[in-house]
Amino acid sequence: MFPRGALKVLNTYTMSSQTTLRDSAALRWTALLLLALAMFCSYIFMDILSPIKDLMQSTRGWDSTAFGTMQGSETFLNVFVFFLIFAGIILDKMGVRFTALLSGAVMLVGATVNWYAVTEGFAGSALDIWFTNNLNYIPGFDEIGVSPFYEGMPSSAKLSAVGFMIFGCGVEMAGITVSRGIVKWFKGREMALAMGSEMALARLGVATCMIFSPMFATLGGKVDVSRSVAFGVLLLLIAFIMFIVYFFMDRKLDLQTGEAEEKDEPFKISDLGAILSSGGFWLVALLCVLYYSAIFPFQKYAVNMLQCNLTFTEVPEDSFWAGNTVTVLQYIIMLVAAGTAFASNFARRTLKFPLLLLAIVGLVAFCYMGYMRQSAATVFSVFPLLAVGITPILGSYVDHKGKAATMLILGSILLIACHLTFAFVLPAFKGNAVGGVIVAYATILVLGASFSLVPASLWPSVPKLVDAKIIGSAYALIFWIQNIGLWLFPLLIGKVLDASNPGVTDPLQYDYTNPLLMLAALGVAAFIIGLILKVVDRKKHIGLELPNIVD
Repeated sequence: MFPRGALKVLNTYTMSSQTTLRDSAALRWTALLLLALAMFCSYIFMDILSPIKDLMQSTRGWDSTAFGTMQGSETFLNVFVFFLIFAGIILDKMGVRFTALLSGAVMLVGATVNWYAVTEGFAGSALDIWFTNNLNYIPGFDEIGVSPFYEGMPSSAKLSAVGFMIFGCGVEMAGITVSRGIVKWFKGREMALAMGSEMALARLGVATCMIFSPMFATLGGKVDVSRSVAFGVLLLLIAFIMFIVYFFMDRKLDLQTGEAEEKDEPFKISDLGAILSSGGFWLVALLCVLYYSAIFPFQKYAVNMLQCNLTFTEVPEDSFWAGNTVTVLQYIIMLVAAGTAFASNFARRTLKFPLLLLAIVGLVAFCYMGYMRQSAATVFSVFPLLAVGITPILGSYVDHKGKAATMLILGSILLIACHLTFAFVLPAFKGNAVGGVIVAYATILVLGASFSLVPASLWPSVPKLVDAKIIGSAYALIFWIQNIGLWLFPLLIGKVLDASNPGVTDPLQYDYTNPLLMLAALGVAAFIIGLILKVVDRKKHIGLELPNIVD
């Protein structure tokens, strides 16, 4: 599974008592690639139903409230059963390797349940009847308004929510594990670049999902949403294999360094007290939940929002632009554009301009094909492409120059501008087929770019706030706080959408103004927190504005 060059370096570093695997740039980046590919697959499944929200309504009877409730269920166990806190404890006690394998297995189990819920085999089954007649009232949770189910919720959405809860436990556990793994392999080196690069690659999963999920759902001219979910399950099996390969690589590193994650100091409640008593930690955590709540929940509705605000014409079935060949071709062009943009950051000066030129040509071709396909999903699939190109620049800048808090403020400003553009500018172009798509493309690219500021600046700041031995718990706490927003806002968007569109049954006729204003308000709050964080950093000398690499 290793690249041939990496295997050669692996043998060299095994024989040397002076160096370790992470001293080799090739090997530590190979470890990063394994972790990033696993997260790439998990990101695809996370939004596998997002580009086919309209089909879920027409074929499974999921209105916006049912869709939002199901999507929000991903983080329910993490938030209300405190699973993420336990995941952080497991990570600190058992280490990266064990937790990576556990998270991969949990994701796969949850995804399989999710897949069965939307199959034809579930419809009319005894399990279908049971879910129809049960889980309509959850004592305690209903009283405080946080139940993941409700009376009248389609049975397929209920079981799908159960599977998504299990998947959510695995994917969030994987998130903190990958962050801890990157710290382990890159601490004192190019850590911000590594974290930013991992997220850039992982977020290509969003584009992959947007391109292929509608294709599988409508394959052969027959609509079957379960095919899209099956595609995601297969990719999660690949993610599990990636974690297995990483397991052996990471174990070899520990044998070289004498580190033994499984024998770290036992977790103590006082460790959480040390984390929670840090004002800088709370500001970073609040900024994280505000920022991510304005992005991830939006992704689940973005395609439907574009369907409601852009003017598309139906592509003839016998047209090249309606076939599956163009889907694969567009994806290949996307990979070329992303790959060349990313590689240009590391290329020699003579190659930098040709690579950038090829990336720009690829991006333009990708956007043109998305327009010709007259598909909202392919328009939104451009979301991560600019981020892939600029994330290494941002990560390298934070590593060598610092200014992490400043970047978080800039990201918040861009976030506000993008959601306001979607709310007021894009609808003004309704009826203008070309103008609307141009506005959509530009805004989506900028939104993706603003998102890249977070992994490059926020996540590498956490090790500056807490002791290394409890960093897993620190990441878990941040992810837990973040998950509160990721549970709440898909649900809120669905409820606000239904409340703002009384009597609207056509999923292509919704008015998204109010949900988008709500997301823009999150950006405003994130901007204020960012300003406070910068002031606190200056007064308490936390070091957030300092570079990660110390000469």
